[in-house]
Amino acid sequence: MDVNTIYHRTVEFFADRVNAVKADQWDDPTPCTDWTVRDLTNHVTYEDLWTVPLMSGSTIDQVGDRFEGDVLGADPIGSTLTAARAAIAAVAGELPREGTVHLSFGETPSSEYVMQLAADHLVHGWDLAVATDGDARMDPHLVRAVADWFDEREQGYRAAGAISARRALTGDGQHDLLARFGRDASWGPHHRLLARFNAAFGSGDLAAALLLVTEDVVFESTSPAPDGERHEGRDAVGAAWSAVMNTPGMTFTEEESFVSGDRAVVRWSYGWGGAQPGHVRGVDVIRFRDGLVSEKFSYVKG
Repeated sequence: MDVNTIYHRTVEFFADRVNAVKADQWDDPTPCTDWTVRDLTNHVTYEDLWTVPLMSGSTIDQVGDRFEGDVLGADPIGSTLTAARAAIAAVAGELPREGTVHLSFGETPSSEYVMQLAADHLVHGWDLAVATDGDARMDPHLVRAVADWFDEREQGYRAAGAISARRALTGDGQHDLLARFGRDASWGPHHRLLARFNAAFGSGDLAAALLLVTEDVVFESTSPAPDGERHEGRDAVGAAWSAVMNTPGMTFTEEESFVSGDRAVVRWSYGWGGAQPGHVRGVDVIRFRDGLVSEKFSYVKG
């Protein structure tokens, strides 16, 4: 496929996934841990808005802050599709001229810039699909085209901090492309549940956290040493978590998480304020059942 066709089809792939987002899914988590569905869509739409002036020769300074902030407004799907159509038209019109684009790191051939955009639309389209229970299947021809282009660029992307560490490869084209972009190709409902649960716990929202656990949930605390204390049932666990969340200056930060089947491990840091502020680092060993958290066993360093 030529570059314009690759780009056009990857933008359509992303746009189709946006078009399927339900009204109650915009705040849902995504594989991009710092972004909700709306954040991710805003990011790609922002790129599409930039595509039009950059392809026509504008510089970064000339565009300025025109597209900063929320670009989705009250109609996120409509805003996304409008920006996508304009970007497709701009690329189709300007790419045959074989010019350059003014990017923050220097003059770049327009074909290289368009392939960067194609890769972003394809991978973020998958992010969006798995975040919303959509169709996450990628066209294998697009996967191969982006993978071939990425061969000479993966190391540079990772050195620049644009992608996280490569995950294990399996020989499957889609899986391996996602792995090279630092994605867990098995990301799914348990990852989404864990992200919601950790966000609720981290914000001190006890009611939200308890909505995500089973009635017979079991929690093992980190103290007293050496075995902690076991709490069984939503009410007992809620009382234990209330004490944790209501500690003055409480902070709970997820450092890293892993999901495998019905189990998860979360590395975290828990801090407190008051007269003697401090923090501890530890892990949670979590089990899922029936789409909810059924166990949370906590352990700390020291």
